[in-house]
Amino acid sequence: MASQDWFDKDFYKVLGVAKDVTPAELKKAYRKLARKYHPDSNPGNPAAEAKFKEISEAHSVIGDPAQRKEYDAVRAMGGGARFTAPRAGGGGGQAGGFDDVFGGMFGGGARQQGYSYEQGGYDDLLGGLFNRGGGGGGGFGSSSGGYRGYGGPTRGRDVIASTTVDFITATHGDQITLQTQDGRAIKVKIPAGVADGQKIKLRGQGQHSPDGGESGDIVLTVSVRKHPVFERDGLNLRVSVPVTFVEATLGATIEVPTLGGPPVKLRIAPGTPSGRILRVKGRGVVTPKGTGDLLAEVQVAVPSHLSKDAEAKLEAFAAALPKENPRDDLLSKARD
Repeated sequence: MASQDWFDKDFYKVLGVAKDVTPAELKKAYRKLARKYHPDSNPGNPAAEAKFKEISEAHSVIGDPAQRKEYDAVRAMGGGARFTAPRAGGGGGQAGGFDDVFGGMFGGGARQQGYSYEQGGYDDLLGGLFNRGGGGGGGFGSSSGGYRGYGGPTRGRDVIASTTVDFITATHGDQITLQTQDGRAIKVKIPAGVADGQKIKLRGQGQHSPDGGESGDIVLTVSVRKHPVFERDGLNLRVSVPVTFVEATLGATIEVPTLGGPPVKLRIAPGTPSGRILRVKGRGVVTPKGTGDLLAEVQVAVPSHLSKDAEAKLEAFAAALPKENPRDDLLSKARD
């Protein structure tokens, strides 16, 4: 905004509020006008677009407590005075101009002080008035409104969202389509190996800026549905594999499922106990940071129903076994 605008424009009037408006009332008034004149609500309407820029400019100044205080001070000092171009070879202004308004503030007219307004002009002179250097990050003249470095375009707000994906989608990665609150369809890349509860930031997909700034982000929390067979363990996948008593005792070759691929064959060694982990290299979660394994946990399945003949043969088998108690070591350690 140019220096003169602080005198020429009544930002309170632009927003339709009183000079003693509270921050809450100001915010409410601005939001109402922003919704009414937003370009998205008035496509192809240049008048509405101009009005939207005007109210955004006003809010960028008096919506900031520090800028509002300085704006009020400048308006009170200037009384609506309009600056005139300086005369060549000197810093004086014409009657009713810069000199008349601010001369008394420095113990005399600007002509006697010898200030030059050719470079930086009003910005440089008032920079020190508010403990700011002129022409740098602290004067007037920002094209986005308010003092330089302040009152720039407002960044759009971030939007918090959530989605639920299948276990295989989270493990292998995929592209999904989400519907935003304002009806937009956006494509989201789900990275391979995304974990349950992990957040993904979608830059620039949040709320639009009310005054031409950058849009906010969507912060997407991903929930992963449980799989009926597999579980995540870091980059590894776990699966419980039931085997029969005979397979565990005598040994066997069995098939084990993989996620999204054909089964693999594993060798069960004779005498394999329940709970032993068999590892299949490279069949876990594949990510740019590494690849996990498939961990197959052996679970010995005990038959729940036996025929009379099977019971008799099992009893004969038990009688032929050495008289050992597999819990002796456990009981001994518990007594120590």
